[in-house]
Amino acid sequence: MRRQRTTGKRGGWVLLASFIALLLGGPAGAAEPAFDARLSGFVYPYAVERFAFQAQGQRHEMAYMAVAPAEPNGRTVVLLHGKNFSGAYWGRTIEALTEAGYRVIAPDQIGFGKSSKPTDFQYSFHALAHHTRSLLAALGVERASVVGHSMGGMLATRFALMFPDFTERLALVNPIGLEDWGAKGVPYTPVDKRFRAEMDKTPAGVKAYMRDSYFAGEWRPAYDPLVTIQAGWVRGPDWPRLARVSALTYDMIVTQSVVHEFPDLQVPTQLIIGQRDRTALGKGKVADKLAAELGDYPALGRRAAERIPDARLVALADVGHVPHYEAFGRFIEALTGFLPK
Repeated sequence: MRRQRTTGKRGGWVLLASFIALLLGGPAGAAEPAFDARLSGFVYPYAVERFAFQAQGQRHEMAYMAVAPAEPNGRTVVLLHGKNFSGAYWGRTIEALTEAGYRVIAPDQIGFGKSSKPTDFQYSFHALAHHTRSLLAALGVERASVVGHSMGGMLATRFALMFPDFTERLALVNPIGLEDWGAKGVPYTPVDKRFRAEMDKTPAGVKAYMRDSYFAGEWRPAYDPLVTIQAGWVRGPDWPRLARVSALTYDMIVTQSVVHEFPDLQVPTQLIIGQRDRTALGKGKVADKLAAELGDYPALGRRAAERIPDARLVALADVGHVPHYEAFGRFIEALTGFLPK
């Protein structure tokens, strides 16, 4: 295993450059960027380093940002991204947490962001959690609070179940997987069929999905950076490979439920739930009556808080699937109020 740093410096100018690149749609201000599988030319808000390791007979690289505070409080926070995202969207959260004294580590999981994109890798939350733990060990982290958003919430739950002594606090931000879709009647989609559906995606379709699923049909310019990577990949040269990876990770999500293990969590847990969220995988494949019942985040959040032994629920009114973009002030207040000082 080894770590390698890419070029770049931490600091305000990097944050500004990243923000401008995101708003303009990619490198060099391109209106319609096209990205390769490793997001070459896409600027992250902090310097990106790479953790190399061997797994499943292959060499992989996990990209990550490790940001140290000016005045450390001795605590570390790990940020885990969702399926349609990367570590880059945690930029503002990293800034706020480091200002509060926390060391922050934000990895791109294998198959996502700037990390390796193997198509012959058995994707599982167990494997992703294991490799994340290996990264943290290489960075000398002995204990940390783990924050997971969307799919990252499923991964963070698995991480806390596997490594309870390492996990100081667990924060789940609009996690998917608060319900078992298969058990509720959503039919299984084979990987090959899912791959064909991914190949049919368009940049406009990516934005429409996020608008309707994450923001209840409303869109603001501030949300545009969330579309940049996914739409750029659809336009890019490696989309067939990325579509295959997306199909494999979709299969991981729908077949590896964590909701039934909520009662086994042994760490203090916070659920930050945007109440307008209605995200549910496979909703479009079922009858209208069942579709209307899926993704009821107000009810799902309450149920999860009841089932997790040491849990607190923060319900964010009039907020959708991505609280750290839509309502950053309320999100960061809830999170920092929960994290150990």
